[in-house]
Amino acid sequence: MKTIQRITASQIEDIAPLFDGYRVFYKMESNIDAATKFLKARISANESIIFAAYEGDIAIGFVQLYFTFSSVSLDKSLILNDLFVAPNYRGHSTGQLLLVKAQEFCRNNGYKGLALETAIDNPAQKLYEKLGWTKDYHCFHYFWQVK
Repeated sequence: MKTIQRITASQIEDIAPLFDGYRVFYKMESNIDAATKFLKARISANESIIFAAYEGDIAIGFVQLYFTFSSVSLDKSLILNDLFVAPNYRGHSTGQLLLVKAQEFCRNNGYKGLALETAIDNPAQKLYEKLGWTKDYHCFHYFWQVK
């Protein structure tokens, strides 16, 4: 049976290999130590919220949320920045369970909503839309990078 738990600093080791796998999926070099350090820093500084899906005592997926604000609506919201399910556990509703947990957390804690960004060819778009996310057509996403 799958369970979803909010991760504490003491549980980072459970999801560090998943977080490393997520980064490798996005063409970054594997580095478990750096992944662990990054996650511990986010949790220790209360900069993110992480929920993990467990099957028994094995972490099989996670979602990481970051805090943000809207000057226009004068409200707080969350960015669903990371979602990953171990390859062997995909297709069995784990991603959906994590997304629903993120939505529940948002609703129960007074946030305006959740934002996410995904690749144009990501098949998870169907799941996002099934769970109520709507695609922005009225704006573009830009990013400036320090070189």
